Amino acid sequence: MKILEQELARRRAQHLYRERLVLDSAPGVEVRVDGETLLSFCSNDYLGLANHPDVVAAFRAGAERYGVGAGASHLVSGHSRAHHVLEEELADFVGAERALLFSTGYMANLGVASALMERHDVIFEDRLNHASLIDAARLTRAKVSRYPHADTARLAEMLACTQKLGMIMTDAVFSMDGDMAPLAELVCLASKHGMRLLADDAHGIGVLGKNGRGSFEHLGMTPAPPTILMATLGKAFGVFGAFVAGEAALIETLIQRARTYIYTTALPPAVAEATRASLRIVRAESWRRERLRALVARFRAGAEKLGLVLMDSATPIQPVIFGASEKALEASRRLREHGILVPAIRPPTVPEGSARLRVTFSAVHQEAQVDRLLEALATAKTA
Repeated sequence: MKILEQELARRRAQHLYRERLVLDSAPGVEVRVDGETLLSFCSNDYLGLANHPDVVAAFRAGAERYGVGAGASHLVSGHSRAHHVLEEELADFVGAERALLFSTGYMANLGVASALMERHDVIFEDRLNHASLIDAARLTRAKVSRYPHADTARLAEMLACTQKLGMIMTDAVFSMDGDMAPLAELVCLASKHGMRLLADDAHGIGVLGKNGRGSFEHLGMTPAPPTILMATLGKAFGVFGAFVAGEAALIETLIQRARTYIYTTALPPAVAEATRASLRIVRAESWRRERLRALVARFRAGAEKLGLVLMDSATPIQPVIFGASEKALEASRRLREHGILVPAIRPPTVPEGSARLRVTFSAVHQEAQVDRLLEALATAKTA
């Protein structure tokens, strides 16, 4: 339709048009795109496990044992021994009574919100929450109030004005800025007002904490009630899927009521087997997290010398702010000329005026590659 063509043309004119890259290689520090080998600083494979030989071997063995698909939803006949054992191992890993697998983090957040919240409830959300949390709140048809980013004082004022049942929703690590939510304060507020706290730790699990248990471990906490922990398996774990962890009654409620769990085909059991192998590596190889922290520190020190505008982030997510979308696109293009892949992130993914290069690091990057990135950014900065 002509109206669709006009809208696409408008997006192009505003430097907001998105285009897909087609990779001809496995994920890694170096990838093949359009015949080029590029140094990648834009993957969420934070620990370098997406192509780890042990994880690949576990996937292959799982496929040989269980086939390549689950064949049904969990509640019909798709819940395999591989799924069941993985849930038990994930619950033990994060220190929760039970865990429940979902196909994606998006579906997990939608499932939790729709299972626990109703039309007459109220939901409080951080203004910079991930789209999945925003959509989850909308789906419930509850009243939604958004508080300024990480502003627990304002949230406390808002909570004091309601007598309704409800939930607080937040990213634990914010996916575009890389900063952390004030989880300790949020847990206290949720407890005080009789609410649940849904914390999306997609970018903290595996990366943060001495044992990689995520944002709560990093802060010396355990995700106990009123907290509901959601974490994904397609980032630091390098595989696919997500899980929700909490007390037994919560998990049983989700099994009974979460539509995005009940009415969809289960993850392939081979993915569950691959995730079990990945979890073993996450637990055993703390050097990956230590190396990641060292690489981030090296980058931030170098970026400061260059006068680059960074966010307050100690995580592998290191946004370099350019402001206007066209400037971020030009910087991305210049990096590509230097053989480095970092796509520009623009509105509506980030607020107007904060277009950026979202640089992300992996434990398998080398120091020399970080230095090469900094040299290229120095060139892009002066464009």
